[in-house]
Amino acid sequence: MKTFFRYLSLGILSTLLTATPGLGAERINFFYPPYGEFSLSVDALEIFAKEGTITDELAFYASRANPQQLAQLRELLQQQFNVTPTLVSQVTYSPIGEDLIQRLGGLIRTESRQNGFYALRSALILAAANPEGLTVVNFLRQFPSPTLRLNFTEGLKLVDDLSQVLQKRDEVVAWIQQKAIARATPIAPLNAAVTNPTIDFAQQPDLTSPGAFTWRRKEFILLDQSRDRIIPTHLYLPAATPSTSPENPSPPFPLIVISHGVASDRSSFAYLAEHLASYGFAVAVLEHPGSNAERVERYLTGLAGPLEAKEFVNRPLDIKFLLDQLEIMEKFNPALQGKLNFEQVGAIGHSFGGYTVLSLAGAKINFEQLQQDCNSNMSSFNLSLFLQCQVTELEAKDYQLQDERIKAVLAINPLSSSIFGKSEVSQIQVPVMLVANSQDIATPIVSEQVRPFTWLTTPNKYLVLIENGTHFSVLTEATSGNDVLPIPSALLGPNRAPAYAYLKALNVAFWETHLFNRPEYASYLQPSYAQYLSQDPLNLSLLKSLSAEQLNQTLRN
Repeated sequence: MKTFFRYLSLGILSTLLTATPGLGAERINFFYPPYGEFSLSVDALEIFAKEGTITDELAFYASRANPQQLAQLRELLQQQFNVTPTLVSQVTYSPIGEDLIQRLGGLIRTESRQNGFYALRSALILAAANPEGLTVVNFLRQFPSPTLRLNFTEGLKLVDDLSQVLQKRDEVVAWIQQKAIARATPIAPLNAAVTNPTIDFAQQPDLTSPGAFTWRRKEFILLDQSRDRIIPTHLYLPAATPSTSPENPSPPFPLIVISHGVASDRSSFAYLAEHLASYGFAVAVLEHPGSNAERVERYLTGLAGPLEAKEFVNRPLDIKFLLDQLEIMEKFNPALQGKLNFEQVGAIGHSFGGYTVLSLAGAKINFEQLQQDCNSNMSSFNLSLFLQCQVTELEAKDYQLQDERIKAVLAINPLSSSIFGKSEVSQIQVPVMLVANSQDIATPIVSEQVRPFTWLTTPNKYLVLIENGTHFSVLTEATSGNDVLPIPSALLGPNRAPAYAYLKALNVAFWETHLFNRPEYASYLQPSYAQYLSQDPLNLSLLKSLSAEQLNQTLRN
């Protein structure tokens, strides 16, 4: 019984803390075999939330939780979520929202033990319309059933499965860090007279600092009439310098395109564009009109529909169109003539943009893999799979999305596992850098970056790991001077300044090596340089090789 009560209390608290809408209307009932049915009133939770008083009824459960857990529970019950009924309605009526609620309804059932799908959706919308806002208690009071029944056994299994996923993730992160440290430590040959080949990066140029070039930002509004898409673009163009030394090359400048993620825009990586421009790269930062911040904001306010599956095709086509237009403009626009080198083009993408640049590099949509994963794996904890599986709405055919002008790609937190699979990721032959953040809950590192890294066959590949970084650690902070949508502080993680510095330095090293073809910068693309840059708690690691067998062995262990 002692073990039972320990799991009982932990299970209830985990369910409360990780699945907020998982409670009842007047009473919460759950059955835990073989011990029978247990019950807790909403009144007891409301009194605890408002007064901090633990009633006799709640005491049965509270006595099995520690003070910190009780404080977290009360804080959750008091939390007011600032969302409008329109926003809740838009999300819960979207394909992804309906799928999520349908699955949550298997855990949270009505008094008649039916899936709680409709009850959950109506309760969320009505609670958001309440003058006091959406809170747990308001949600409970709106739940259209006298009793809410928790599928407690399934809930505990869910908690246990999640714990195992997180444990495996942490083991993979630790393994990568250990390998990176080992490979950063030089091993001298036997009987060698000189035994220290280590580079002193403190004596080398600091790639986190701006380069020698000044630059100007030009704005273009491009119209693709064939697809009825308006594509705003910022072009950061270096100014020619008096010197033509290798450190200050003359135009035409290599061109790098930056593709943002969902709900982002041209401001999201302005700091990186400016930094690369200072090193003599022309940088074009476009907005994808079907998934940028403006489009998502219109959706959240009820003025537009949800993200469409065809955006997976339109995004790479946006960049192909942009490159076509820049080639035309470079011939006729005096400000651009002779400034852009279309033989040296690279692409950077974040999240959905990471998918975008990988498709441009040669990975095709893998409809067979999607059908397999989306029919059998939707109970996983990979949130990006919900987005990837939208592609099954498209006609299954060979979409020509690769662009031969792209000579290298850098993908940050990309989604790639099911939409490409091993067969397509292995087709990429240009240099690739994948950047992963260990606390990314949107595109989990093991499935979306680490395992796809093992599928790459290109000889020039790099896996960068930022420990404790989140999906949003590399995005520009939202200010009154830009249009970046604010991100809740809980999702941002630690101070992002080190992550900005990492991205600046590694981008310079990667593009100097693989676009400017300067082998002297390859020394920065080593585990030892990542160790040099690393700052706690956003510890940085870099690997240039990792086999599928090594990863599988780590997961098995």
